[in-house]
Amino acid sequence: MSENDTLPKLLLEHARLRGDRPAYREKDLGIWQTWSWSETEKEIRNLSCGLKQLGFERGDKLAIIGDNRPCLYWAIMAAQCLGGIPVPLYQDSVAQEMKYVLDNADIRFAVVENQEQTDKLLEIREDCPKLETIIYEDTRGMNAYQQEFLHCFADVQQAGKEFDQQNKDFFETSIAQVSNSDTSIILYTSGTTGVPKGVVLSQDNLIQASRSSADFDHLSSDEEVLAYLPMAWVGDNVFSIGQAYVRGFCVNCPENRDTVLNDLKEIGPTYYFAPPAVFESILTRVMIRMEDAGWIKRKMFNYFMEHSRNVGTDILDKKPVSLMDRLIYALGSLLVYEPLKNNLGFTRLKLAYTAGEAIGPEIFTFFRSLGINIKQLYGQTEATVFVCIQPDGEVMADTVGKAAPGVELKI
Repeated sequence: MSENDTLPKLLLEHARLRGDRPAYREKDLGIWQTWSWSETEKEIRNLSCGLKQLGFERGDKLAIIGDNRPCLYWAIMAAQCLGGIPVPLYQDSVAQEMKYVLDNADIRFAVVENQEQTDKLLEIREDCPKLETIIYEDTRGMNAYQQEFLHCFADVQQAGKEFDQQNKDFFETSIAQVSNSDTSIILYTSGTTGVPKGVVLSQDNLIQASRSSADFDHLSSDEEVLAYLPMAWVGDNVFSIGQAYVRGFCVNCPENRDTVLNDLKEIGPTYYFAPPAVFESILTRVMIRMEDAGWIKRKMFNYFMEHSRNVGTDILDKKPVSLMDRLIYALGSLLVYEPLKNNLGFTRLKLAYTAGEAIGPEIFTFFRSLGINIKQLYGQTEATVFVCIQPDGEVMADTVGKAAPGVELKI
C-alpha cells in the first residue's frame, strides 16, 4: 500500500514536494488570487486546529454549503485531517431540503460561504438540535449576528494557528491516524426517486478512482481545471479534489456563477468537464455570432467547418488522412479553429469530458472536429464517478465507452 494512501497525507506530500506551485486560485473583485501548495497546507492546518478548538472530534460530520470557494475545499480537507467526515450540500437547496440532510447525517458543525447560507441554517436550527456550530466565511452582512454558536472563518483559523503553535505535532499526528479505509466523504444523491440517499465513500474509493482515471488520461501536475459545478456532486469531488490531490494540479474557482464563461477564457484550462447543456449553449453562441458576421467571415467559417467535419475527428484520432486534407485543415486551424478555441478559452484544452445525459452527435462532432479531445463517460455516485469511459482513439458519439479501469460490468 502506498505511504500516501489518504488525501490528508497527499496534502503534506504536495506541500513538501511542490510547495511553491499553485494549488488554488479564486477570482475576487476581478482579480485572481493564488495559493500555493505550502500556503494551502497552512490554511488547512489552521482551520483543522481551529475546528479542534471548537470541539470537533474524530467521526464528527461537517456540512459544507456554498459556491466553489478555496475556503470550502479547505474545510473538506480540514475535516478529513481530523478524522471527520465532510458532507457537502447543494448551495441552491432551500432550508427545508437542507434540514433532511443535516438531520440524516447527524451534522454537528457547518462551514458556509455567506449570510444567505447562514440564514438558511438559522431558519431550521431549532429542528436540527445536533447542529451546534456554524462557521461563515464572508463577513458581509454579518455584523448584527451575535449568536454564540456563530463563528467567523478567519477567527477560527486564527485560534487554530495559536493552537498549532502550542501543540506542534498535533496536525501531523492527526493525519497519520487517518486510514485509507476511513470514510472520506458522504455525498447525497439528488433524490429523484425519493428522499436523497447518503453515499459513503472511503479514502481508498476516492484515491483509487482518481488515480486510475488520471493514469488513463495521462493527467499531470501541470493541469488547470475550473471548479464551477456543485461541490455536493461526486464529479466535482473527483475532478477538483481527488484527481487534484493525486496529481497535484491547480483548481481555479470562478468569481460567481454568472462569470464562469469569462473566467474560463482567462484561465484557459487544460482539463474541463461540462454537462451536454453547457456545450450546447457554447455552440449556440458561436452560431449566433457567426450569423452576425460579415459574409466573407461566414463563407470562410462554413467552408472550413465543413472540412473539419469530414476530416477533423480522424486527424484527432490519428487515423490516415490525405496530405491535401491535412494542409487544408492546417489552414483552417490558422484562420478559424484556433481563433475560435482562443475565444472560447479552449486553446490549452487537452481533455474534456461530458456526462449526465446523451449529448447530440452534431454538438459532439463539432468540438472534436476543432481538435478538442472531448469524450463521454457514464458514472454513478456509488461508483465514485467512473463506470464507463472512452479510450483515446475509440471515441464515438453514440457510446459511453468501455468499463473504466478496475471496474467490472455485468449485464
